[in-house]
Amino acid sequence: MLKFAVIANENDNVATAVKNLKKGEKVLIDVFGKEIQIVLNGDIPFGHKFAVKDIAKGREIIKYKESIGQATQDIKSGDYVHVHNVVSERGRGDLEVSK
Repeated sequence: MLKFAVIANENDNVATAVKNLKKGEKVLIDVFGKEIQIVLNGDIPFGHKFAVKDIAKGREIIKYKESIGQATQDIKSGDYVHVHNVVSERGRGDLEVSK
C-alpha cells in the first residue's frame, strides 16, 4: 500500500491528499514513525484534507500544528474536511469585530 497523504505534525488531526483519492480507498500515513491506515468515507481531491481521527463538533481542526478552524459537526476518521464541516475565523467578513 502506497502513502498518498501527508501529515506535517504529529499533533495534526487531518492529513492532506497528494493525489485524488476515492471513497473506500485505504490510505497509509506515516505519523512520525508510526504508520496508520485510514479508510476514506468519501472522495478526497488532490490537496484537500481528511480526518485521521474523530473530531467532535466544536473541536479545532489542526493542520501544521495550528488551528485552521472548528468542526461544525462531528467528523469521523476518513471524512472529507472542508467548508461543509469546518468554519474558520480567518478571512471571514461576516464576524463582528469588537472595538
